[in-house]
Amino acid sequence: MRARTIKLLFASALIALGLPSYAQETGDVRDVVTIDILPENTVYHRIYQPFIAQWDKDHYVVAYGLQLRGKTDMADIMCSVTRDGGKTWSPPSCIFDHREYNGSRQYAYANPVLFIPEGQRIIWFFGMRCPVSYSDSEDSELCAAYSCDGGITWQHVELRMGFHSPLITNAGIVTVRDNGITRYLLPVHRNTLRHDPKGDREQFVLESTNLLDWNLAAYIPRPAEVWLHEGNIAEGEKPDELKIVMRTAKYSNVGTLDAPRAWSSVSSDKGKTWSMAVEEPDLWNTASKGFFGKDSKNRHIYVYNDDARQVRRGLYYVVKEPGGKWSEPRLFYWNNDRNSYPTLIEKQPGVFLCVWDSSDDPDNKRTAIRFGVLDLNN
Repeated sequence: MRARTIKLLFASALIALGLPSYAQETGDVRDVVTIDILPENTVYHRIYQPFIAQWDKDHYVVAYGLQLRGKTDMADIMCSVTRDGGKTWSPPSCIFDHREYNGSRQYAYANPVLFIPEGQRIIWFFGMRCPVSYSDSEDSELCAAYSCDGGITWQHVELRMGFHSPLITNAGIVTVRDNGITRYLLPVHRNTLRHDPKGDREQFVLESTNLLDWNLAAYIPRPAEVWLHEGNIAEGEKPDELKIVMRTAKYSNVGTLDAPRAWSSVSSDKGKTWSMAVEEPDLWNTASKGFFGKDSKNRHIYVYNDDARQVRRGLYYVVKEPGGKWSEPRLFYWNNDRNSYPTLIEKQPGVFLCVWDSSDDPDNKRTAIRFGVLDLNN
């Protein structure tokens, strides 16, 4: 009875928001499998923010965080591997462990990003590290590791940073060709205003030509009252255009924007400069990570949480055909639980491998990592 009441309340809330209700089905993501769950009676409080890479046809690698109790977004980074297309997953191994010293310091980590450069047999990991004595990860720096055996073992590597400021990772790396040179673009943001009245909240982009040396590429211009963060970069509508779609909140971080929408910016010079950010009137966002991408059929996809700030129950998605308008929302996944932080990669035209953090009931969040397949061709 309690579960039925929750579903009815959820459906009523969706109707009030003008969004569709699919409370009696789990959504369009199929072959859903739980990769890992939060271990009980440990130092870990949540399991969250997965990222996926494809090593071979049916060999996928997923990295995610196990958040430390008493900390905010500070975790150990785990890795799980499947060799049968996602049906079964290996027991987790650790990429970064907060108990291990790096020189004389101990770090905690967060927000994995996986990337396989074109033509290479290397999986790169990028994320954040912060001294383990800190209470949260707002003063993190970029860290990295790589694997040459499909995520079985990882080698830590120190990066050379030409950019000196705290940063927060979130979305995948985009490759651009620029006058015969390959450049890698990594969208990041920072939130130093949280503890420093003279700090700021900015979305920006780092760049590298070798994945070891990183420099500032550009900031995303914004109105003074808007906090832009957790942006995803994909190819835009026009040839040689890049577009970033971002999570939003009021710059004060007190409440969502009115209206609660994602905002976007475009670049026509391969990420060196970006337009003033504007509202995306058809893309819902209540201060929660969305996924924005483009498939090989030139369709854009946006995956997002539909409900109020921090509730994060259902995940929905919309699709935009080339030259068309965004579709009506469809249910991505919801099973009377809480879901957030989706990441998708395209396996074949229009077919995406998907991971997100999830749970097993509506009262608890981030207790499971899930995998599934979304086929836009159906």
